Amino acid sequence: MARVTPHTDTRQGILDTAYGLVGAKGFSGVGLNEILATAGVPKGSFYHYFGSKEAFGEALLADYFESYLADLDTTLAEPGLSHAERLMKYWRKWQATQGSIDDQRKCLAVKLAAEVSDLSEAMRLALKSGTAGIIERLSGAIAAGVAEGSLTVEGEPRTIAEMLYHVWLGASLMAKIVRTDAPFEAALGTTRRILGLSSH
Repeated sequence: MARVTPHTDTRQGILDTAYGLVGAKGFSGVGLNEILATAGVPKGSFYHYFGSKEAFGEALLADYFESYLADLDTTLAEPGLSHAERLMKYWRKWQATQGSIDDQRKCLAVKLAAEVSDLSEAMRLALKSGTAGIIERLSGAIAAGVAEGSLTVEGEPRTIAEMLYHVWLGASLMAKIVRTDAPFEAALGTTRRILGLSSH
């Protein structure tokens, strides 16, 4: 399925290059010149694809969430596991990526939410859409887990999904502050209790 063309490659190359830079420095902390120099792309090409830095930020978030949601879909459909096991695997993957020192794979929702939501309505809406997609998938997995009997929750699956996502966002922010895994371990324990799972 050869879908890429030079046009697509250049645009995607700029986005791929930006992940690590924005993940490390934030959106405002990275200039276009740094992104383009690292990607080896002339400034004219950038404006051909994105038009403005804000449009680029919106595209970066859309591209990030597209990949993130595809990976989440794969995790939540992994064969041979219960819905409870799939959900817990997702949370452990979150801990592994957000607890690492590699800014390349850090969650852009965690990194950029506070920074750009007040600066750019387009980027805020991209964040809102992407996180809504995550919560929707978690809600479906929780409902399926209750139906199969691997989960026991008190409340509507969507409410539970929102609550857990908020717990993990908070844990990610606190982990940045304390520089330990303690917030993630607490989030895992809270997640297990909310989903009616044992501590093992």
